[in-house]
Amino acid sequence: MDEERALYIVRAGEAGAIERVLRDYSDKHRATFKFEPTDEDKRKKLCEGIFKVLVKDVPTTCQVSCLEVLRILSRDKKILVPVTTKENLQILLRLAKLHESDDSLEKVSEFPVIVESLKCLCNIVFNSQMAQQLSLELNLAAKLCNLLRKCKDRKFINDIKCFDLRLLFLLSLLHTDIRSQLRYELQGLPLLTQILESAFSIKWTDEYESAIDHNGPPLPPQETDCAIEALKALFNVTVDSWKVHKESDSHQFRVMAAVLRHCLLIVGPTEDKTEELHSNAVNLLSNVPVSCLDVLICPLTHEETAQEATTPDELPSDKTAEKDTALTNNAMVYNGMNMEAIHVLLSFMEKRIDKGSSYREGLTPVLSLLTECSRAHRNIRKFLKDQVLPPLRDVTNRPEVGSTVRNKLVRLMTHVDLGVKQIAAEFLFVLCKERVDSLLKYTGYGNAAGLLAARGLLAGGRGDNWYSEDEDTDTEEYKNAKPNINLITGHLEEPMPNPIDEMTEEQKEYEAMKLVNMLDKLSREELLKPMGLKPDGTITPLEEALSQYSVIEETSSDTD
Repeated sequence: MDEERALYIVRAGEAGAIERVLRDYSDKHRATFKFEPTDEDKRKKLCEGIFKVLVKDVPTTCQVSCLEVLRILSRDKKILVPVTTKENLQILLRLAKLHESDDSLEKVSEFPVIVESLKCLCNIVFNSQMAQQLSLELNLAAKLCNLLRKCKDRKFINDIKCFDLRLLFLLSLLHTDIRSQLRYELQGLPLLTQILESAFSIKWTDEYESAIDHNGPPLPPQETDCAIEALKALFNVTVDSWKVHKESDSHQFRVMAAVLRHCLLIVGPTEDKTEELHSNAVNLLSNVPVSCLDVLICPLTHEETAQEATTPDELPSDKTAEKDTALTNNAMVYNGMNMEAIHVLLSFMEKRIDKGSSYREGLTPVLSLLTECSRAHRNIRKFLKDQVLPPLRDVTNRPEVGSTVRNKLVRLMTHVDLGVKQIAAEFLFVLCKERVDSLLKYTGYGNAAGLLAARGLLAGGRGDNWYSEDEDTDTEEYKNAKPNINLITGHLEEPMPNPIDEMTEEQKEYEAMKLVNMLDKLSREELLKPMGLKPDGTITPLEEALSQYSVIEETSSDTD
């Protein structure tokens, strides 16, 4: 009934009546996402009627009402097939200021029309394959970049910028060809990076360092939304950047990484928005070539160096808050480098672990990022080692028992999701400089067995990557407890009485043969398969492992 009345007025009424009836329809169906199939044909005709109104010279308020209803109707994929034509899309492009004209964004009264037109385009492109093909033909990505340049340094038009970026994200998500066009032809990487700089109001203090006001206000909601959309679009643009990395791109990636460092050190209007902002920053950092991630840490400024040199005892007793600040700052410093951004990433990772769900989507990106940073940058690895794997003192509990970051990561090493447990184990392995003996000290053999089997390191040794040769120092508490630590569980166990101490030699031989017979029976019935280690450290059936060792011994004898 609503569609019939609206369609009748749209076809025969004047602008004022059209505006009123469509405003009523919009108010009533604002939250409607599922539509009655019986009224499908009426909705198609209403869409067609609205496009006919939009080509006429009607007031701005009438255009807005038309576009609001069109946005609601475009949620229904079925009605978009007949109305998604090149001519209709060109109408929306003109209203969104995406046509070829060089018009500037001066008329504030037109802003609501531009925003609603962009919203309609977002829905139509997302829900219609025909619209996606037409967007390529109409070179929509280039038009969106041109509109972004018009509003790059303008204030009070964040809605336009936000939905422009959202549409750019959708296009680059749905069409891989557009990613390449954005990256190279349209210079999307510097353009979107500048959008982020503008959203964060960044003031550069050095080539890759920005001023951070820790006591400043949170990022405004609209700027936060713009930044999130820009981060998502940048992710698509750079998704294959690890494959092609020219030296000329290095500067641009470093600038982007510096902007993302700034992003990690600020907060949004709410805790949820801050997490969403940081989550998208982490995803984008995963696309940055690892050699450019050194800008995440930076040398201390003169003020920070002076503050770090001031110990808490040197501060007046009545300045308790300043003592806390000094302690906090010292916790973020390693080897003269500011580690705030890395500490934020570590805290973000711990929050994702504590959530206890969606580990693959929410946790693996930040774990992978920290792993690659640690593998490539010594200072980052050593700082994270201090934070995650501090020197062992109390080893009475199993490594997976407790509430420290180490305990949480060790628990993930036996997670049911193969990808999650692999990246968690890899992170700890890299922090241990890929040395098996060091990893086992912190995790126990049982928790690390999966990683060591996959790497062919069950017999010990170290990984393929090179690390500095500085040795770990054990605490006195650990040295004293070490002889009684169970290597499998990784914790201190009181000496247990040996059950065979009081057996005679005949009893020992009898129990040994009994065990051999039981294992033989399980093996013959294929309920259990004895395994052995090949010379390269990987697991193989016992017969094959023994035969390989026999070949090696025969070769050695022939050589002698």
